[in-house]
Amino acid sequence: MILGVLKEPTSEKRVSMHPEAVKALVGAGNQVLVETDAGLSAFLADELYTEAGAKIASRTETISQSEMLFQINPLTSEDRIAAGNGKIIIGVYQPLVERDLMKEIASQGLTLLSMDAIPRISRAQSMDVLSSMSTVSGYKAVLLAAANLPRFFPMLMTAAGTIAPAKVLVIGAGVAGLQAIATAKRLGAVVEAFDTRASVKEQVESLGGKFVDVPGAVEDKAAGGYAVEQSEEYKQKQSEMLEKSIVKSDVVITTALIPGRKAPILITREMLVKMKPGAVVVDLASINGGNCEGTVDNETVTVEGVTIIGSSALPATMPEDATKMYSKNVHNLLKLLLNGDKLNLNFEDAIIQGTCITHGGEIVYAPLKK
Repeated sequence: MILGVLKEPTSEKRVSMHPEAVKALVGAGNQVLVETDAGLSAFLADELYTEAGAKIASRTETISQSEMLFQINPLTSEDRIAAGNGKIIIGVYQPLVERDLMKEIASQGLTLLSMDAIPRISRAQSMDVLSSMSTVSGYKAVLLAAANLPRFFPMLMTAAGTIAPAKVLVIGAGVAGLQAIATAKRLGAVVEAFDTRASVKEQVESLGGKFVDVPGAVEDKAAGGYAVEQSEEYKQKQSEMLEKSIVKSDVVITTALIPGRKAPILITREMLVKMKPGAVVVDLASINGGNCEGTVDNETVTVEGVTIIGSSALPATMPEDATKMYSKNVHNLLKLLLNGDKLNLNFEDAIIQGTCITHGGEIVYAPLKK
């Protein structure tokens, strides 16, 4: 097939395809067109793509000539119109949030595969973009917190006295949370972590964190490893328990997201008032409103003396490795999709069924058809 790699919007430093993946795809008999300077912000010059076997082309040429188009961020309406009926587009589209956009894409006759909809099953782990990018976010969140905290992370014994280690609380022990725990421990902090899923307690403790246990949470295996909505009674108990840890912490990193829903508020303004002056909150759920009152997505604000960093775009701050990881996820999906010179869009396959959002002029993604 002819595959087209497009340059991302200015704010996005990653690119959807790494030269390593391009080389493998060309070796398998595909043609790859790469828009001029598509990888420049990720420190991947056009020469690296041509060496891998790609052809450098303009955006217009890439869109018109390719059968399958790759861009991490959603294509603009103009680009989708230029692509025309029948093209396949692959990126991160948030189908449960951007429902009107999904209807528009379906009406344009485009087949959309959204990488953030990859089902969380063992077969699909190598394609799981959310996990890959959460690894970057969890790591970078701790570095951001350390850079903004007016205190040291590790305990220091100096001639001027002993400095106590920073206390870090991580809310949500998914991929981002576990990476944050590990990174904070490496920097010498004392780490606590909370999650509604008691099943992650062992993972938290294996990384050196102390698990904050709030009994009575509901877990749902059908949620694919995500947290689920809890009862009001549990939320009240959770809030009371968390407040004790929040007010004594120097840093709080929040990661709690529920797919297709507004992020739950876990740090209230009343809690911010009680926190230490100079404390830092890094809110990785800011894309869906945030877990902290006062969070502004992709901005740093100060509320009640606490620095709140809304950070949904952290993967773009480490574009080289983030690109390599994202590209590997996409390449592994293409191994399933491309069978010789044929497109294997098999809707009996759980991965394709879960990832394909629109096809043949219709929305085919089951959660949107309910």
